Amino acid sequence: MIDYVGLLLTSINKVRESQVNELLSPINAFLKCPTPQSWINEATKRENLPVVLLDHLVCELKAAQSAMYLIRKYAVDKESGEALLAWLKPFEDFTYRKQGDWRELANHEKLTKSMIPKSGAPYSQDLIDKMVMLIKEELHHFYQVLEILEEYGIPYESVGSSRYARGMLRHVRTYEPQALIDKLICGAYIEARSCERFAALAPHVDKRLGDFYVSLLRSEARHYQDYLTLAEEIAGTDISERVEFFGDVEAELISSADDDFKFHSGAPVTQVDE
Repeated sequence: MIDYVGLLLTSINKVRESQVNELLSPINAFLKCPTPQSWINEATKRENLPVVLLDHLVCELKAAQSAMYLIRKYAVDKESGEALLAWLKPFEDFTYRKQGDWRELANHEKLTKSMIPKSGAPYSQDLIDKMVMLIKEELHHFYQVLEILEEYGIPYESVGSSRYARGMLRHVRTYEPQALIDKLICGAYIEARSCERFAALAPHVDKRLGDFYVSLLRSEARHYQDYLTLAEEIAGTDISERVEFFGDVEAELISSADDDFKFHSGAPVTQVDE
């Protein structure tokens, strides 16, 4: 007897694998190194699940905060900037001050006010459109991670930041518009690495978590491309040299030994030393 259900599942899995590979192809071409196998080994240990999920949670909020900072600094008027601060405040209160019920955060995922672009900045509207969409998606992912923490019985607790983003932003130039261009390139690398790591983890975790990681790939891949497109548009010239430079910085942070295991950390020292 033909197992039609089995055949259907096989067909679905092949389509899914093809779609994932299509999404990852430009990501893998953009990044200068893959995630070390030693990091995957450490990240998929059962005892490290809490730190992976908790750090992932905070990374989602930090991604939203970074996008908000760019909009407030470069693209909108004061009133719109204050609306952005109010939008993220419940999420920040919960994360940094442990205030409020996480279930209520679902009511705050949408921005309730239109953003007014600053005059004299030709790229303002495109920056606003792309970054507001990114913030909405990151806050939704933040809430989804909270749901998973609840399902897995992992209590929320604060985790320290890793060296990764600091290591990237340390090289941002201090004058405009080069500072903005560099920040956007850094954003592209952070989003691309997140996408690559979700894909690397997905086959090694349970189905619930694996399906969640795969569901994030499309938005993370788009975020990387949005950051890169904005950097190119605002520069108005070839930025390949800066992209190459930050690619080297990012690859060094990812491939070098790191004694602080986090979602974006380098090769775990425990594995390197063995």
